Amino acid sequence: MNYKFLLFIPLIFLLTSCFSKKSINNSNDVKIDTLTLLDNDRSRKIPVAYFHSKIDKKSSKQQVIIFNHGYGQNKGGDYLIYSYLTNYLAAKGYFVVSIQHELPTDELLPLEGNLQLVRMPFWKRGTENILFVLNELKKSKPELDYAHLTLIGHSNGADMVALFADKYPQQVYKIIAMDNRRMYLPRTSKPKIHSLRSNDYPADEGVLPTEEEAKKFTMTIQKTNINHGHMDDKASEEERKILTGYILKYLQEN
Repeated sequence: MNYKFLLFIPLIFLLTSCFSKKSINNSNDVKIDTLTLLDNDRSRKIPVAYFHSKIDKKSSKQQVIIFNHGYGQNKGGDYLIYSYLTNYLAAKGYFVVSIQHELPTDELLPLEGNLQLVRMPFWKRGTENILFVLNELKKSKPELDYAHLTLIGHSNGADMVALFADKYPQQVYKIIAMDNRRMYLPRTSKPKIHSLRSNDYPADEGVLPTEEEAKKFTMTIQKTNINHGHMDDKASEEERKILTGYILKYLQEN
């Protein structure tokens, strides 16, 4: 398989929203590299951003997080609008990769019909994006810890993460689904399953485990008082603290 980098632009920046709100972490310690990968087999460009410490340390113990954004109507740039979280986790020592799943030329996500059925091709494309980026990362940064890979996603991105855990359980250590609503969470203890729930949008029937299933597979389903649309950079300072607190807790658990 032929893989190549189309574009590599190292930059250090804070997103616009970070200037209007005080960040809960020192993102000045974080370096952001953006690049676009090309999956030749699918003739697909995949923009990604790497968030990592400015101090260049090559450590086999640095764990990897792959983040997956919510639906953005193909406008682009959605992989950069969770900076409060990606910067925070990078500052905590994780190597964070954020994937832009939607391209302007893609079909829009269906809003009607059996959503679990009509959106499945979009989620499958997302899982292939994740797998491609993961394999490419293993080639370019073999020193990272891939045995403890965590996937995090919000909304439609969390649906992708849930499907990835179901299709490729051997590839991922744990997932953190931020308010997935359509794709069911795998009933399994490997990988470890955590989910943060909003206070305004319910999940479809069968998406979340019953109390008995959650106990059996040690799955975490955590309710919050945060709106579904406030899990990106629109989150208030207090909401950011709540979300990053839960996520860091899940990451640090064995």
